[in-house]
Amino acid sequence: MKCPIDDTALQMMERQGIEIDYCPTCRGIWLDRGELDKIIERDSASQGGERRSEGRGRVEENERSGLLENIFDFI
Repeated sequence: MKCPIDDTALQMMERQGIEIDYCPTCRGIWLDRGELDKIIERDSASQGGERRSEGRGRVEENERSGLLENIFDFI
């Protein structure tokens, strides 16, 4: 499969049971159908559900970074 941005051959990697296609040139990340849902579910589960800040219903970015950083730390 080729990168839709720069036509470079995509590299495939499995991280925590999730297949990730990435472009080594432009560093774009491409997920198959349902893979983003898996990442979101695992992120929520790893944090014991979504944490809210100040009761406003907003999830702080730094609270969500743990699992996502672990999955995408190869870039």
